[in-house]
Amino acid sequence: MNENYEFDDLDLDSIENQLQTVDGVTLADMYLPPIKYAIKELLPQGLAMLSGSMKIGKSWMTLDWCVRIAKGENIWNYPTTKGTTLYLSLEDSNTRLQDRLLSVTNEVPPNVHFAISCKTIGNGLEEQIRYFVGEHPDTVLVAIDIFQKIRTTTEINYGGDYSETEILKSLATELGITILLVHHVRKKEDEDPFNMMSGSNGLAGCADTIFVLKKSKRCSSDATLFCTGRDIEYREIDIRFEKETCTWSFISDSAENPETLLPRPMQKLVEMMKDKSAFSGSNAEFMEEFKSYTGIEIHTNVMKKMMKKHRLELEENGVTFEDCKRNNDRCIDISYDPSADNR
Repeated sequence: MNENYEFDDLDLDSIENQLQTVDGVTLADMYLPPIKYAIKELLPQGLAMLSGSMKIGKSWMTLDWCVRIAKGENIWNYPTTKGTTLYLSLEDSNTRLQDRLLSVTNEVPPNVHFAISCKTIGNGLEEQIRYFVGEHPDTVLVAIDIFQKIRTTTEINYGGDYSETEILKSLATELGITILLVHHVRKKEDEDPFNMMSGSNGLAGCADTIFVLKKSKRCSSDATLFCTGRDIEYREIDIRFEKETCTWSFISDSAENPETLLPRPMQKLVEMMKDKSAFSGSNAEFMEEFKSYTGIEIHTNVMKKMMKKHRLELEENGVTFEDCKRNNDRCIDISYDPSADNR
């Protein structure tokens, strides 16, 4: 302890002088809501940025995503969360926007919304988005095309870029939605596509998810979508622009196709609980029961971590669980509800 520190100078009862902390055991046992995805494994809740050179097809991709999410249709191999979407197409007229919309779909869903003008960051944009989400509580995605149109700063520096995008990031968290910013890249090539985003590193540093759309040749129909983020696996998705439908089609994925099934231990847990209906006991008893039923040997910590990671999928399959402590033993209560099983 610093002997020169004067505690008398502090008002220790003031909430402003207290860190709000949580101990490790409590944090590990918390039931925290799982991350929501507009596009499973690809576009999570939070702030995302899609960058690419001019006229490469960013807007076509964004429009298609908005329409498909509104319909609840898969995007390539990825399931979507069906809900209202808002596309702020700030470089288009209604005439051009109508033409583009009818190019990508023959069946326009009623829950995809459009605007060709809006206010800027810090000057009313946040209130406009809050009002829209208030009117449409099932909103999943708000796409802003293009980012430059809503900016108020003309200076390119880390602090300014971060502060401006942080406002939208906080808004996305507050509303529980995804905000996707469409942005440009610099003309100068770079071995790392993410270094090509126009502006400072403050943009990439703030965004939760980053996409860069890049062609090897300007005249080519093929491109690669480079994807990275805090809540997604790094992947490079090869795609092709289909002129007939004005949409991007899937070619290949550097990562394996997204797994729609639970990992094998979780599948076996669902099978076990369908058979047994309920279990209540210590962690050691649970693991012994699990090994006896499934034949799978897995460390307790690994199993519990996997269960927490896939809590939502387990619940969708009718399996719920709760960690607890009885007689100084770490215990778990698990139950199966057939009515909650979506399959």
